[in-house]
Amino acid sequence: MRAAKTNTEIRQDQIARSALALISRNGFQRLNMAGLARKVGVVPSAIYRHYRNKDEVLDAVLELISQRLLGNVAAARTKSTDALERLERVLMGHVKLIRGEVPIPRVVFSEAIFTGHRRRRRRIHRMFQEYLGQVADILREGQRAGCVRAGLAPETLSVMFLGLVQPPAILWLLSGGEFDVTRHATCAWQIFSEMIRVDKPRPMSTPTHATTRGRAKNQQ
Repeated sequence: MRAAKTNTEIRQDQIARSALALISRNGFQRLNMAGLARKVGVVPSAIYRHYRNKDEVLDAVLELISQRLLGNVAAARTKSTDALERLERVLMGHVKLIRGEVPIPRVVFSEAIFTGHRRRRRRIHRMFQEYLGQVADILREGQRAGCVRAGLAPETLSVMFLGLVQPPAILWLLSGGEFDVTRHATCAWQIFSEMIRVDKPRPMSTPTHATTRGRAKNQQ
């Protein structure tokens, strides 16, 4: 059982959530400590007691995004034992995160990530590798259960799965929300799931009494 959060942890989480909300609305470049303090409802010095600068705030935001992504997978596992149902829940949960308060593309593809920040790029890479590993585990479970086709590499399928949502999410972001990422993900899932699903043979129908009499009559 996890210990209760300390007051410091609660405040740090509040600051990270507020920073994520501001980035979602205004982009990372317009995030500043004074504005963040107003969002949290404290004086700027209170922010500096927990984070020394804007870079540390962004690191906390990345950690929050990672928690949300992995938490989405964990939630899907608790709601179904079927691998394909779990994957569909993961996909639609990912879309919901993006359309809600977790602007993943806006954060991970920003200049703040890719301009002179090798450590942060590695952090993003590890985050997605862990996420893909969780998806690959679900695919392996599906293969063992006989509902996902054997012989398909789970690691490759997991990257393809991520492709169902990340490019559409970028289009959604670039279009200012006009691109229907939910509809696209729903349609893409139908195609993807049909590709990897094991088609179970239909059970043979049991002849009825009337059918049996008809066959016997024809044989006379």
